[in-house]
Amino acid sequence: MTVREDAIQRQDGSHGIYGVVEKVDFVAIIPVEPDGSIHLVEQYRYPVGARFWELPQGSWELSPQADPVSVARGELREETGLHAEDMVKLGYLFECYGYSNQGCHLFLARRLRYEGSDLDLEEQGLVCRRFTASEVVAMIESGRIRDATTVAAIGLMMMKGLFPQGSGGTD
Repeated sequence: MTVREDAIQRQDGSHGIYGVVEKVDFVAIIPVEPDGSIHLVEQYRYPVGARFWELPQGSWELSPQADPVSVARGELREETGLHAEDMVKLGYLFECYGYSNQGCHLFLARRLRYEGSDLDLEEQGLVCRRFTASEVVAMIESGRIRDATTVAAIGLMMMKGLFPQGSGGTD
């Protein structure tokens, strides 16, 4: 990550400083089972001092030019232990373009099989669990899910008509 301050000239001619965070793009994956259930992960997020449920997501900081599909497959396997036969790109969103250039590649993962997880050191204590589609919506509505990327990805999936309509199951 690089943090910089740029001296800028605004449209009206006045001068100012603009803080910019440059960060490698990341991926977020919506792993959906045939019954419509969705795999989420819960982990401690240091900046906010709490644990939250969210979609599996991450980046390969040491390989910034890596193919987003490869990163998505790797992050899915690392955090959930799942391999997806189908990885469908849903879109690309900027995370916080008011101060950062970081973007997120969103993927729908289907035809899943468990192969075993491989957590990073920062992911100690990460928990993975399946939820029904209706449980995920309820978790967003109640604030149990507060991750903007997860909320946006679920919303985009709904808008594209890809959100599971079945009741799904839980583990």
